[in-house]
Amino acid sequence: MSSLLAANASLERLYTGTEWGEGPVWLPEARALRWSDIPNNRILQYHADDGRTVVYRENAEFTNGRTLDRDGAVVQCSHGRRAVEREVGGEVTVLVDHWQGRRLNSPNDVVVAADGSIWFTDPPYGILSDYEGRTADPEYDGCYVFRFSEDRDELTAVVTDMVHPNGLAFTPDERVLYVSDTGWVRDKSDPRHIRAYDVVDGACVNGRVFAEVDEGWPDGFRVDEAGRVWSSAGGGRAGVRARR
Repeated sequence: MSSLLAANASLERLYTGTEWGEGPVWLPEARALRWSDIPNNRILQYHADDGRTVVYRENAEFTNGRTLDRDGAVVQCSHGRRAVEREVGGEVTVLVDHWQGRRLNSPNDVVVAADGSIWFTDPPYGILSDYEGRTADPEYDGCYVFRFSEDRDELTAVVTDMVHPNGLAFTPDERVLYVSDTGWVRDKSDPRHIRAYDVVDGACVNGRVFAEVDEGWPDGFRVDEAGRVWSSAGGGRAGVRARR
């Protein structure tokens, strides 16, 4: 691990007070970190220049994961709206909230590819209770990973073989998509892994288990410039074991 961190690296707590924090994204122009406090239905923002943390938005419709699009605008997942949305200049616009005439479950995490397509996971956590969304029935039979082609207004299910897809990230060359499964089967079939899919012409093929977690579940994660996967796990530590 020491070879992966700068010699003078240290862990600093920026804020305490969320019920739980999710979906962080760094905003380069503002030099700020934005994230979700889902059960409290708000968005927080830490400003690096003066160390302030402020409530960026109340009644945020239970936002979860977010990223930046190719123009630097925030694209985020909304449990409350059951949608993926974009924010520009403080104005939030829904990009997609239906598939084949049925509402999405509760989009959870999102990435934007080099061609501008928006890829997101759609587990049920925002409709299971009112704690992190609004209780509702699912409208399609499953929990999928989707690709949204905004220029064609086309939503395609690209991964359909997971229990509850959650975090996702591309390799640097975007030839492989990693997706974590946090399915709550609550028996010995509980998935605790990250799967890898080859990306071919916008489709995901050759799905296989890439890494397993011994404690907890892999939730959100990212891939660095060298192609290394940095994932959350249980027990307050990273605990991912690659499958060979």
